[in-house]
Amino acid sequence: MRWNLLKLGIIGLGGFIGAIARYTLSGVAQQMFNTSFPIGTLFVNILGCILLGSIMTLVQDYSYFTPSIRLFITVGILGALTTFSTFGYETVELFLAQETYLAILNIIGNVVLGILSVWLGSSLIRLIAK
Repeated sequence: MRWNLLKLGIIGLGGFIGAIARYTLSGVAQQMFNTSFPIGTLFVNILGCILLGSIMTLVQDYSYFTPSIRLFITVGILGALTTFSTFGYETVELFLAQETYLAILNIIGNVVLGILSVWLGSSLIRLIAK
């Protein structure tokens, strides 16, 4: 893959916006519900999934958005808002392609291995830091 500086700049600008949106939206949601449950994270993940599903349908079914705008919104803004939306989209696409085994493997891999990896990383740091 050839790196295109313009594309990287577009994605970076979107990522800047998405990261600020994630921080702001998750914080507002968390304050609104005032709970120890991470509702802010759940909120941005669900919002990101809704937005990615909508945007990609506009792109694929209706040829909306230029490639640069698509990168800005999907990889940049939504990628920084939540990578969970990409996981959700790719899983749905696997189910739609009748790749059920791969879809389930994707769910297990991302959820179970992701959680185990957080535990592993945390455990390694605690072991090293002793």
